[in-house]
Amino acid sequence: MRVYEAKLVYSLVSLGDEVRLITPDQIATYLRPAFEENPMQEVFYCVYLDRKNHPLGRHLISLGTVDSTLVSPREVFRGAILASASALIVAHNHPGDPAPSAPDMHVTRLLREAAKTVDIDLIDHVVVGRASAEPLAKGYFSFREAGIL
Repeated sequence: MRVYEAKLVYSLVSLGDEVRLITPDQIATYLRPAFEENPMQEVFYCVYLDRKNHPLGRHLISLGTVDSTLVSPREVFRGAILASASALIVAHNHPGDPAPSAPDMHVTRLLREAAKTVDIDLIDHVVVGRASAEPLAKGYFSFREAGIL
């Protein structure tokens, strides 16, 4: 039998005390540089938050293809629990239009239920895309703003 050691690796992304993530626009602005590292692929991130919505950490959950990425509640909440997060934000990108797909809706429902189980607030699920690819020209879709969360 093989036994593995798990370890956390930290690298400075931003000074969390100076940033509060409350609005979808702030979330999209905060994560846009991470999404630009892989502009032709869907990438799924979690941002773990303290009780005042200051980021504790950012975790790349999945690097997918041009039109999909795999997400499991187990992967999302493992990091949140290890970070002692009070809340979390999940976000992923669409290389074009940020409108959510049916799988995006399904994953959001799963994560909402899992969040209740582990008592960690799911603040929002934001899909970041190109502003020019959507009618409102915001460049993101917020499940919280849309009343889905």
